[in-house]
Amino acid sequence: MSNPQELRYSKEHEWLSGAEDGVSTVGITEHAANALGDVVYVQLPEVGAAVTAGETCGELESTKSVSDLYSPVTGEITEINQDVVDDPALVNTAPFEGGWLFKVRVADEPKDLLSAAEYTEYSGS
Repeated sequence: MSNPQELRYSKEHEWLSGAEDGVSTVGITEHAANALGDVVYVQLPEVGAAVTAGETCGELESTKSVSDLYSPVTGEITEINQDVVDDPALVNTAPFEGGWLFKVRVADEPKDLLSAAEYTEYSGS
C-alpha cells in the first residue's frame, strides 16, 4: 500500500489534497478503507455546510461496522462526490481517486496534518 506523497493525512485516517483556488479534496485512506471492510453506505455533509477540523461531518457504514467521518480542516463544503453516495464500494476500490468524499473551501488547516511518510509510520501502512 502506498500513500500518495502529494497528500496530507489526519490521524483519523482522512487525506487532504493541496488546495486549488482555496478548495481541497478529502477522502479516507486505503488503510482506513481496508480496516472498514466493504463500505455499503456513505453519509456526507451537505454542500454549504460548515465543517470543523477534527469534528464529525459524516458517516461510513461497512459490512463490519459504522465509522464516523472527520473533517481534516475547517471550512465550507463546496461539493460532494455523488458517485460515492450512489456506489459506496468506490471508497474501497479507489480511495485516492474516484472514491474521494467531498471538497471543502479551507478556512483553517491544522498544523498537525501528516506527510505521507509520517502517516505511513503512524498507521503502519
